[in-house]
Amino acid sequence: METGIDWNNLGGPELQKKLEEYCTAEGISDIHFAPEKEDVRLEVRLHGILEEISRLSHKTYEDYVRQIKFLSKLKLNVTNIPQDGHYTFAQGDRRVNVRVASIPSRFGEKFTLRLLDPDRGIVPLEQLGFDEEIYKKLSDIVQLPNGIFLITGPTGSGKTTTLYALLQTIVGKDRNIITLEDPVEYELNGIVQSQIDSEHDYTFSSGLRSILRHDPDVILIGEIRDYETAQTAIDAALTGHLVLSTLHTNSAVEAIPRLLAMGVSPYTFAPALRAVLAQRLVRTLKPECKDGKCDPSNNNSYSGRTSLPELLVATPAIRELIIENETAETILAKAKEEGYKTMSDWGEILVERQTTTESEVKRVTM
Repeated sequence: METGIDWNNLGGPELQKKLEEYCTAEGISDIHFAPEKEDVRLEVRLHGILEEISRLSHKTYEDYVRQIKFLSKLKLNVTNIPQDGHYTFAQGDRRVNVRVASIPSRFGEKFTLRLLDPDRGIVPLEQLGFDEEIYKKLSDIVQLPNGIFLITGPTGSGKTTTLYALLQTIVGKDRNIITLEDPVEYELNGIVQSQIDSEHDYTFSSGLRSILRHDPDVILIGEIRDYETAQTAIDAALTGHLVLSTLHTNSAVEAIPRLLAMGVSPYTFAPALRAVLAQRLVRTLKPECKDGKCDPSNNNSYSGRTSLPELLVATPAIRELIIENETAETILAKAKEEGYKTMSDWGEILVERQTTTESEVKRVTM
């Protein structure tokens, strides 16, 4: 990936600023530094794909590390244990938050920086690329007075972006909205955002119990990780609150046995559940590449990303199967009878529309 920039000719502060400018302009989400014996690999994640942009000398990298440690308040003299920090920088009229993480490696500290750019992270729901069918159902779900709505998918699949987009549609509509996040990734006016602090026993489960004492209408829980958080969220959904949260499962249907395996009661989970959205992000073809002349394996053939979803709505039949503790296969079969489309189904539709390529759909779903 050519940038036209001589990264090795920059000092620590200059390299930091030039890299920030370049990455925000290109829409890059993550910056990776991987020290090797002879030099340091500098890679960036663009459209979900990791690409090398330069090889830095160890001297250049050491200057940059000192600058980043200073900005993110990491200990300068500690190199043998992982460290985490963050800092912000101005880009136009917005502030970009950078999450910094380091780990020791054989040839020096590896650093990874995640850029949380509000221009990319807080996006209106209608701009996320959902088909009209999915968009209308999501718009209706977030207007419900109670129940639990889950989004599933791996890290980097757009779960947080979708959650913020949903919250944006109801901000300022006489609803008390409180979030519990780890960490707070983007600032959203009109809601209360709270960040967990496990070192002081402020966890998702303890934080959720505290939130319930603040008369919320809508609660966003960054992630359901254990039985206590799951059951408390379900109980909250049954007592007049709309609860939004995420899980790490490969499909929407798999979220059901995952929660049941945590130990939640199917008799409370079934009536509380409203829907489960699973999603991935697929790269979208540039207009000039939609005629099939571009190489689908080349990242330059793509101009951005869009959502590849599957939405399981908790119908009476699905709820009955949850109560009966049926398998994911049985639930999937019933959902398909009711018109449910899998991610692969939606992928075929996106390929037919020339939004993306078959190889790209397979890359994120296989």
